[in-house]
Amino acid sequence: MYKISKNFSFSASHQLNQLDKDHPCARMHGHNYAVGFHLKSETLDAYGFVKDYKSLHSVQQFIDDNLDHRHLNDVIPEHPTSENIARFLYNRFKPEIPELYAVEVCETPQTSCVYEP
Repeated sequence: MYKISKNFSFSASHQLNQLDKDHPCARMHGHNYAVGFHLKSETLDAYGFVKDYKSLHSVQQFIDDNLDHRHLNDVIPEHPTSENIARFLYNRFKPEIPELYAVEVCETPQTSCVYEP
């Protein structure tokens, strides 16, 4: 099995309204998100790739157009937690990138969430 990953980043705000009012994440705040797209394949294409990294440009374009410098509560249909952001991105891109098997979202350098159905 071959596995590759490509990382993307964006800055955005969110507010986790479902939390108690005393919780710091219940207030509007922002993160510099890091997102990893993880792909795998048992075979390589004619060029020796799982997927040409350049072909993932649509992911960067989507992030730039829809997530970067946005309020994620207006974009993500569920509470914009790292878990829901990862699932949202996975579901958005799996039909386009069949080799995609997981999406990782980091809100800080110390935390990460991986969605892998």
